[in-house]
Amino acid sequence: MSVFLGTHQNRFDAKGRVSIPAAFRSALRHQAAAGDPLVILRPSHLHPCIEAWTSAAFATLTQPLDEIDIFSDDHDDLAASLYADAYPLDADKEGRIIIPESLRQHADLTDEIAFMGLGRIFQIWEPTAGARRREEARERARALTGRKAQERRA
Repeated sequence: MSVFLGTHQNRFDAKGRVSIPAAFRSALRHQAAAGDPLVILRPSHLHPCIEAWTSAAFATLTQPLDEIDIFSDDHDDLAASLYADAYPLDADKEGRIIIPESLRQHADLTDEIAFMGLGRIFQIWEPTAGARRREEARERARALTGRKAQERRA
C-alpha cells in the first residue's frame, strides 16, 4: 500500500499551477482505479488547510452518510460539507494541478505551499501554518504517548 510521507514545499507558477510532489503523485497513481480522478481536494473541517484524498479513501469518508436518514437535515448537512466543496482533479503531464480559488482562500495560500503527508491522505498548507500544525501535533503526540506509557505501567 502506498502512503503519503513527509512534508514537501512548492510554489505556484505564473498560471496558478502547482506540482504535486513526485512521491505523492506516484502514490496517487498507484491507488487510482481506471476512470478515477487523480485526487479529490476538499477543505478540512478541523484546520485551515486542504485535504487531498484518493477516490477510494474519499469513498470511506462518505460511509457515515449511509447510516443517516436520507431525508434528514443531518444527512443534508453532512452531504453538503463532504460533496459541495470537493473537487476531483487530474494533473497535467508535468504533475501540476490548479487548486480552486475557494480552497486557496480556505487555506490562505499565496505563493508557497506545503504538502504534508498523513499516511492515507495528505494536506496542503500555507507553509508557516503547516509548520505550526506539525509542532502542535508532535507536542500532543508526546503527551498522548506519555499517558499511554503511564497507563501500561499502572
